[in-house]
Amino acid sequence: MTTAAETIASWATSLSVDDIPTEVAEHAKHHALDVLGCGLAAHAEGVAGEGRTTMAELGGEPQATVIGLDARLPAANAAFANAMLCHGLDFDDTHSDSVSHVSVVVTPAVLAAGEALGADGRDVLTAIVAGNEITCRVGMAAPGAFHERGFHPTAICGIFGGVAAVSRLSGADPRTTASALGIAGSFASGLFAYLEDGTPTKPMHPAWAAHGVHVASRLATHGAIGPHSVLEGKFGLYHAFLGAEQGAIDITGQLADLGERWETPRIAYKPFPVCHFMHGSLGAAGEAAAGRTFAPEEIEEVVVQVPAAGVSLVLEPAPQKIAPRSEYEGKFSLQYSVASMLVRGHCSVADFTDEAIADPAVLAVAAKVRYETREYATYPQAFPGATLVRLADGTQLEADYPYQKGGPENPLSNDEVRAKFRENAGLALAAPAVEALEEAILTLERQDDLAAALAPLAGRATVAA
Repeated sequence: MTTAAETIASWATSLSVDDIPTEVAEHAKHHALDVLGCGLAAHAEGVAGEGRTTMAELGGEPQATVIGLDARLPAANAAFANAMLCHGLDFDDTHSDSVSHVSVVVTPAVLAAGEALGADGRDVLTAIVAGNEITCRVGMAAPGAFHERGFHPTAICGIFGGVAAVSRLSGADPRTTASALGIAGSFASGLFAYLEDGTPTKPMHPAWAAHGVHVASRLATHGAIGPHSVLEGKFGLYHAFLGAEQGAIDITGQLADLGERWETPRIAYKPFPVCHFMHGSLGAAGEAAAGRTFAPEEIEEVVVQVPAAGVSLVLEPAPQKIAPRSEYEGKFSLQYSVASMLVRGHCSVADFTDEAIADPAVLAVAAKVRYETREYATYPQAFPGATLVRLADGTQLEADYPYQKGGPENPLSNDEVRAKFRENAGLALAAPAVEALEEAILTLERQDDLAAALAPLAGRATVAA
């Protein structure tokens, strides 16, 4: 009987760029562009650079480009540094049905491997698509279940997608790839313990996964063997992490139509640099306000509605959410973020600095936000939400977003994705470098020198955290 890992390995290693529909390839390139822009913005803001500093200290063979660093690093270490930066602002994409950030593991892992291997852009693009598709399906087999147990599916699902991608890029055969996937199961990790005190450990999860992708792939290449039943078997991923009995999780069904159903176009972009569970209510707050801003005394009460699954992430415990103790905790506070939207008229990167989260006007409104849970037919397909603003004069302003802005049912246009990239990348790079990087990624299949294409990422380098 063929295992899930063997099915993944067979499909990923045989995938060709010619097998990928043009629309899927275009989505993949725009998602790669988006996540790199997020990494450049984090670099400019001085966020999540500790991984880069640590990896630079380790040194080693100069194989791959690192955001904001003159020196190149070994591929696995470059993947770690870049993935941590790309997730530092929590501004990167999310696949709703798997509840996982996809590009933040796959893209840094694949780009680093591509540079180290001297791969051309066609093979790099093919690998990115393969990685996206597998990451999504591993999570879709158990939507929301990893979150419920306190695990971060971005890293846990992402390492399997990344291994499939890098194995494809390195020319590994299906058996070697299945072993690499088996090894990856022992590397999969990521705890939501940071929610207890607002510490910014979450960006380290995709970083460790991207690093583990390289280690697992190289171990298998050198003959190390991993269990091919790593996903569905006894003591496999779903049993160990979710307590599921064998056969209870339908990973086989998720893999049955690989190459026919494509999930890459369903990966959602973020218009706001906060947890995706907040995007429905936050977008609704912006629509309800219709361009107005409010003083605290003008607002009597704000009521947000969300799916019950999001409460423990973005609304509770209420005392910490109402007055975030750190920049990162603010990104997981719907109370604070909605208040920022109503008081300032926006919820952007600049709204999560130490100074911004202490703004008394915003905190006064955050204290007036309460929540209700609601069953949305669109969840977990989307991240829905609604907001009702009751003003002191009796006026009520409200809006409902069954589909959050940026998802496939309420999409950002390619122009909007590129505008987001330019705004983010422009925080770190001069305009010519921003333009050159955008052109290189959006014509990835025509790039023969990946290192040259990615050179703008280094920018004005610094090793400081």
